[in-house]
Amino acid sequence: QVQLVESGGGLVQPGGSLRLSCAAVGSISSIAVMGWYRQAPGKERELVARINTGGSTDYADSVKGRFTISRDNRKNMVYLRMDSMKPEDTAVYYCNLIDYGSNGFWGRGTQVTVSS
Repeated sequence: QVQLVESGGGLVQPGGSLRLSCAAVGSISSIAVMGWYRQAPGKERELVARINTGGSTDYADSVKGRFTISRDNRKNMVYLRMDSMKPEDTAVYYCNLIDYGSNGFWGRGTQVTVSS
């Protein structure tokens, strides 16, 4: 069983920064992709950023240039550095993991609120 444990959410002012962390624990055979999704009230869950084992990344257009995803393969961790944050970044952020067997796992989510 794989568990994803997120941390680092909270309240930040517009223009501020936050760093999210996600640790994958449990019976992990092989991790292909780790990423972050978010879901705002009344909206569908959307991809924010993802990174594969080789370090290749994808970002949503809305966060390019402001957010940076990184991972530590040895520790099975993924991070999301969020800078120049905007009120529209307010959402519950979910960590996601896909292994080489195409099994997907989700964290429980962490609330991020951007407000003055």
